[in-house]
Amino acid sequence: MSTPETSFLTRTLSDARASARRAWHILLTRGPSQFQFWLIALLIGIAAGFGALFFRKGISWLQATLYGSEDPRAMGSFAGGIEWYWILIIPIVGGLAVGLILSRFTDDGRVRSVSDVIAGAALNDGRVERRAGLASAAASLITLGAGGSSGREGPVVHLAGIISSWASDRINASGLNGRDLLGCAVAAAVSASFNAPIAGALFALEVVLRHFAIHAFAPIVIASVAGTVINRLEFGGLTEFVLPTSSALEFYVELPAFLILGLVCGVVAATLMRSIFLAEDVGAAVCRRLHIPGWLRPAIAGALLGGIAIWFPHIIGVGYETTNAALMGELLLHEAIVFAILKVLAVAITLGGRMGGGIFSPSLMLGALTGLAFGLIATPIFPEVSGALSLYALAGMGAVAAAVLGAPISTTLIVFELTGDWQTGLAVMVAVSTSTALGTKLVTRSFFLTQLKRRGIHLAEGPQAYLLSMTAVAGLMRPAEDDSAPSEEAARAMIEQGIHVDFGSTLETAMPLFELHEVNYVPVTAQSSDDAPPLYKGVLYHVDALKAFNLALASLSREEHG
Repeated sequence: MSTPETSFLTRTLSDARASARRAWHILLTRGPSQFQFWLIALLIGIAAGFGALFFRKGISWLQATLYGSEDPRAMGSFAGGIEWYWILIIPIVGGLAVGLILSRFTDDGRVRSVSDVIAGAALNDGRVERRAGLASAAASLITLGAGGSSGREGPVVHLAGIISSWASDRINASGLNGRDLLGCAVAAAVSASFNAPIAGALFALEVVLRHFAIHAFAPIVIASVAGTVINRLEFGGLTEFVLPTSSALEFYVELPAFLILGLVCGVVAATLMRSIFLAEDVGAAVCRRLHIPGWLRPAIAGALLGGIAIWFPHIIGVGYETTNAALMGELLLHEAIVFAILKVLAVAITLGGRMGGGIFSPSLMLGALTGLAFGLIATPIFPEVSGALSLYALAGMGAVAAAVLGAPISTTLIVFELTGDWQTGLAVMVAVSTSTALGTKLVTRSFFLTQLKRRGIHLAEGPQAYLLSMTAVAGLMRPAEDDSAPSEEAARAMIEQGIHVDFGSTLETAMPLFELHEVNYVPVTAQSSDDAPPLYKGVLYHVDALKAFNLALASLSREEHG
């Protein structure tokens, strides 16, 4: 016989379970309240922060295991002291592992990165691919551990996107909430990876969401702070780079030099991006012509990298050691120029060879080398009005990275947070502004948006371009038997003239037909199983297409200004 205390406890637990089920049902059907959403943002920030931390630790462990280095940040110096054949073999084996992983778990052998996260935010309600994304994270981990010349922020950002996508699916998040949660995860991952909370939050808004809506700001900041706390619990409050002294402009007359440096950096950034795209095209053409399987492509890239690293081991890995040397002014002019050229070549081989990794850290290194080289040339010409060499290296670092990412605001801030030097703001801002202005003219807005454009995804043109590709013709057409549809004879006449749109297409295909042929409707067809004429399925009216497009634009405008 149960006691009163037992019955009371049983009822209490039963009521608690019932309340939890009701709360979960409300969360799934009505969406989270503001407090619930902020709590979810915090949890996602913690998860993404730990993901970035474990990824960073994994790279360090793998580099130490493969190369035997006790300090992964000094990989270049350490690799110069080991046997040459290990420098050649390790990237080849790493590339082979990458190729096998990608061929098994992706449909195109391509590593997912920041551009896919941007596309997921714009086109897929804040969701990214999970299976291919996890495989890409593993491939990038192996690439960086084996000496690939790229960065860790690309795979970390996509890994964070996987975490937020899983959470969004669990709570049945709407497109608005899904995108905001994606921004939270990205902000936390960037903050945890670089100990940069302000830049992490702004990177998510400026690069991934591509707007600064108020409703997204608070949860993204919460997640970014959570990611930073995780980083500092492990590494303390140390900055990634250390400058020799706190630099300041001696005279305002020196500012025009940073305008010129910005233009130089814009050209350098465009050269880096175009080199990667060229390497991608050349690699694809060579593999196609010589019938080289896709899984072997990263191993070939690894062999090329290893061959270069035998003589120039500084290209191995992320490159923080060389970046620090440039910021400290410890390199000669010819060293800075040669290292910069080799870094462009190494990054193009790594990413063009589909080995994986990100572009941000290499652009920091290339920018520091460019700024140092510029300073070594400019300061002897006007020594009486010239600041420290480290100031030029710092400004160059921000300028190249900003032009590559197409993100002048977050890049300017991340440079400050990476170095801890806030007194050089004028120089960095001037260089970043001119480099971004020039760089966006030489490529399609940024490295990521150009990547998407090469895949046929036109986000750079704005929502008026990509929203058309998100609206299916099948959902807007009127069936052939509908009373408002034209007669079958009239539709057939248009089909015979080639004026029709496929049932599985989007408004991106349909809209130009209305203007080109000056018609009010186009027939919707489906391919038949033989050589017979296309099957007549229905009709798409111009007014229906315009109405759907206007509703999509209005919804996006409310989100961006909410």
